[in-house]
Amino acid sequence: MGRTLENKKEIVADLKETLSESTLALVIDYQGLTVAEITDLRRRLRPSGTVCKVTKNTFMGIAIQDQEKWQPLSELLKGSSAFLLVKEDFSSAIKSYQEFQKVTKKTELRGGVMDGRLLKETDVKALGDLPSKEQLMAQIAGAINALATKVAVGINEVPSSLARALQAVAEKEESGATESAAESTTESAAESAAE
Repeated sequence: MGRTLENKKEIVADLKETLSESTLALVIDYQGLTVAEITDLRRRLRPSGTVCKVTKNTFMGIAIQDQEKWQPLSELLKGSSAFLLVKEDFSSAIKSYQEFQKVTKKTELRGGVMDGRLLKETDVKALGDLPSKEQLMAQIAGAINALATKVAVGINEVPSSLARALQAVAEKEESGATESAAESTTESAAESAAE
């Protein structure tokens, strides 16, 4: 039984909505994957906020028709296509797909589109090598924490340094007073002897 016109419009509308929320779209050739393997791929991608859509190229072509940002995707619409639509954490999504690909060895990455630019397989691999969102956040938090620690140590050091400086001045004055007292005692003794 074929799809109704209403059903086709729903598919295209769903694709448009998912694309509007996405920052990266990857196209893979999924020929030879079983339903269980596609389900496994979707499960692996879910934590990164990525949606895997298996749909006809014509539906995707209609969905990107009015969207300049996704126009380069039309060059990848051939054969059996599955679309990995990444919302935010593209590094984790790419790594998840690469792990899946190593296990199944059945899919092939055709390319992707990001910010209106067509990405080749090497570009996608380079994006996958970037730290994930969580790793970047941890690095930033670590840098902020290290800076805060240095500032706290510096601020804490000010009273100690001031105390040491005052102690040194006091000791210098005390030793100066002691020397003056010793000199005046010596001078007094010398004057007494001279008389």
